[in-house]
Amino acid sequence: MKKFINRPDNLEAEVNRGLALSKPNILRQLPDCNVMVRQNLKKDRVALVFGCGSGHEPAPNGYVGYGMLDAGIPGKIFSSPTPDMILKGIKEVQNEAGVLCLIVNYTGDVLNFRMAMEMAQMENIAVESVIIADDVATQKNKSVGRRGLAGVVLVMKIAGAEAELGSDLYRVKEVAEWAASGMRTIGVACRPCIIPADGEPSFELGEQEMEIGMGLHGEPGVLRCSMMTVKETVHQMLDLILLDCNYENSEVVVLINGLGGTPPMELYVVNDCVHQYLGDAGIKIYDTMIGNYMTSMEMGGFSISLMRLDPHLKALYDMAAETPIIRR
Repeated sequence: MKKFINRPDNLEAEVNRGLALSKPNILRQLPDCNVMVRQNLKKDRVALVFGCGSGHEPAPNGYVGYGMLDAGIPGKIFSSPTPDMILKGIKEVQNEAGVLCLIVNYTGDVLNFRMAMEMAQMENIAVESVIIADDVATQKNKSVGRRGLAGVVLVMKIAGAEAELGSDLYRVKEVAEWAASGMRTIGVACRPCIIPADGEPSFELGEQEMEIGMGLHGEPGVLRCSMMTVKETVHQMLDLILLDCNYENSEVVVLINGLGGTPPMELYVVNDCVHQYLGDAGIKIYDTMIGNYMTSMEMGGFSISLMRLDPHLKALYDMAAETPIIRR
């Protein structure tokens, strides 16, 4: 294993301290933990909270700031933040307008956030949640539902903008749910990441293999096959998205998300193929975001997200934001 780290057992703390030091005008790290909150918290605005495991940087803390998150709460690598850490984040940003938690649909995340929310409600904190479940590769899993993937970044942008308008808690929740309902994501991987604590790969693939639909932690996808061209891969992925959700005559935002080990050169090729496919399908692209928005350390691969827009969602998407990663 080759990684530029010090000690694996101190990795999360050093990551978040380094991020906080890079943007002291935007971020404030709480003492003795990795919870990050925005500077200059507003007391008359619904507070937005999101957490996920470390290893998915820049999520969650890279999206803390004006127009997006009020608090980011990272867990250990590929593990949900604990209920007590989530509660600490909620209590730090709570105000009379209430708190909305965005939760990616993984069992640990859902359970831990619900426990923290129950504890917050016992302290008379108004708190609601929206579960993000955008992965079309898990559409047939009726027990736990779809996984949450990089589409959550788009929901953060929409919900954060609605909160900046001064909308009440239930309106912010309603808008976030509406944005999520028109959003779909699918990923593909060709190389695993290496878990720092044990030096082992997160999954195994043959030298010439790829897997469409693989989750952020190496969860099984829908098709393991020999490597294909980017065009063939993108067509397979978008076929699955459009089979699941009708975007005909729609206007969409496209998010091309690198998983950490795929260079910009390759992501731009992906985007070229996505634009050709959607153009042929009569789907209008309003904007495209390309980059590493929700990674799996150095995993080789990418995901594609589509979010349907209406006039209100478009206006929210265009509103100002200032975080370490997204600035408008």
